[in-house]
Amino acid sequence: MSSLPPEPFSVRGGPCESRAINSPPTSPTPGLGARSAAAGCSPRPAAAVAAYRAYGARRTLAAAAIGGRTSTHPGKAILAGGIAGGIEICITFPTEYVKTQLQLDERANPPRYRGIGDCVKLTVQDHGLRGLYRGLSSLLYGSIPKSAVRFGTFEVLSSPMRDATGRLDNTRSLLCGLGAGIAEAIVIVCPMETLKVKLIHDQCVRGTYQGLTATVLKQGSNQAIRFYVMNLLRNWYKGDDPRREMHPIVTAMFGATAGAASVFGNTPLDVVKTRMQEVVKLLNNIWKTQ
Repeated sequence: MSSLPPEPFSVRGGPCESRAINSPPTSPTPGLGARSAAAGCSPRPAAAVAAYRAYGARRTLAAAAIGGRTSTHPGKAILAGGIAGGIEICITFPTEYVKTQLQLDERANPPRYRGIGDCVKLTVQDHGLRGLYRGLSSLLYGSIPKSAVRFGTFEVLSSPMRDATGRLDNTRSLLCGLGAGIAEAIVIVCPMETLKVKLIHDQCVRGTYQGLTATVLKQGSNQAIRFYVMNLLRNWYKGDDPRREMHPIVTAMFGATAGAASVFGNTPLDVVKTRMQEVVKLLNNIWKTQ
């Protein structure tokens, strides 16, 4: 008979390995120790059960973090962006119409309108509520593809920049927004603005990208500010929980705030763009008269 001391008990390689590692902890039941001993296994001590449960919890959290990242297909982003752009212009068009009427009225002598409220009142009196939507179709045709390109480009650019949980930091959202604004300026805004001006003044449709630099600066800065503020507010709201759901009303409030911030931040460039267009128009008139 060997005089070697007995080997310490271990679940590794023994009949209890699968039970100790793979089976979930169970509540103690009468006779468990006797049955375990009969099977050649020792009951798991409380410390081992607690460690096993903690390890399982860590694995679950890690798996949730890895699986938490979701990416939107660019096609879905383009479709959703186009629909959002159409809804946006339908909601905001009356304000755009009133703004345009007041700008044109500044050149009249004497002016017809005394202010925003008076403009709305007289328009409704003359044309009904539908009068506030005169010219909607022309802007609708431009707004839908513009928003589609904007959101589709943003999704394409931001998808590889997100972390494992799908979170996009504020600096990267600024860069992605800038890229989205530049894309919509080149693909949609500048050609359509040029075409609109040419058709209004009955000119030959040439020079599709006249004023491209000013348009890129305006649209790029506008969307950079908008997406940056929106992403900033979203990250602040979600905090350390990227899975926290945002109520549609909260999303709408954040979107309105981001839109207002982009307007205020972008107005100087918009004024510069308008002045540049006026100078170009003046030079063209001088050239024609000569």
